[in-house]
Amino acid sequence: MSDQNNNYKIALIGDSLSNGGAEKVHALLSIYFQNQGFDVYNCILIDDVTYSFSGNLLNLGTIHATSNSITRKWFRFVALQKFISTNKFDCVIDFRMRPSFFLEFILSRFVYPKHVFYTVHSAIFEFYFPKNAFLSQLIYKDRTIVCVSSAIQKEVEQTIYIRKVFTMHNPIDLDKIKNLCKDAISEINYILAIGNMKNDIKQIDKLIVAYSKSILPKHNIKLMVLGEGKFKKEYQKLVEDMNLQNLVVFKGTIQNPFPYYHNAKFSVLSSKNEGFPNAIIEALACETPVVAFDCFSGPREIISNNHNGILVENQNFEKLIEAMNLMIADNVLYQNCKKNAVQSVQKFSIEKIGSQWLELINP
Repeated sequence: MSDQNNNYKIALIGDSLSNGGAEKVHALLSIYFQNQGFDVYNCILIDDVTYSFSGNLLNLGTIHATSNSITRKWFRFVALQKFISTNKFDCVIDFRMRPSFFLEFILSRFVYPKHVFYTVHSAIFEFYFPKNAFLSQLIYKDRTIVCVSSAIQKEVEQTIYIRKVFTMHNPIDLDKIKNLCKDAISEINYILAIGNMKNDIKQIDKLIVAYSKSILPKHNIKLMVLGEGKFKKEYQKLVEDMNLQNLVVFKGTIQNPFPYYHNAKFSVLSSKNEGFPNAIIEALACETPVVAFDCFSGPREIISNNHNGILVENQNFEKLIEAMNLMIADNVLYQNCKKNAVQSVQKFSIEKIGSQWLELINP
């Protein structure tokens, strides 16, 4: 703990502390900042907490939970405004999705302190910016935007015309992951896909079809899918229609996914787009190579082709099949990628990324 940071008050504001990459970063940074001696305050909009975090918590999701929408939003806004004004924070980091222009304009100009950092965790800009660049300027003028990938930073600079834009990759706790990998599971001989199935961005259905056309089923190598969401039933129906029930396994949400990463032959990412996919860096941290589309954005900033995985031409499912086959057929390539996996993500350790955050916020 650093004495020089005592009484430096930092607010981390997010949608929740569960089930998402931005939420996971929020939780991990709260622990890091508290260990650095900061007074850490968390605020979330949705009453959902499964990640470990540090500091105080204002859970707006519990305020007027049974009231009508207008009443609920008003009282939660008042509580947030009081939270900010009363505590007089030295710094605010905002991890939320921000689709409402009016709300964000009010927060930016009349509620938040000057020292505020807005994070962008997805390639889908509508989650964070108005479609009109002028309206974005009204919200973010003289504010700092923190992007999770260099590709997103470049896009923000070129389309939103914000001057103060930085890249800060998602951090991981390598020591914690190493320990969590030790939990025993019985599953072997499978590849792994992981992600939220509340939308079709992960394209699990197309991955299932690609898997069925690969050599993996003939080698009795299963496809295991972790995650939940409304599309899961649709994907399960597809598996039944293709008569792959014994080869494609849906495990749902797993409290500790790291042994599943660790035991997998490799992990595969078939997304339409990403931000900076934790599923890739977590797999590599578990000594598991990755096959991933070179989608916008993130994979090419993590995967070094044929070094720690295979980067596949974006949305070319034939090439994805070839890459999955190659990981099984070419043992020299596979072992090389496996050997380099953990070392390749050392640069994303919480110690290194946390230090970069300290430089940026300049406490």
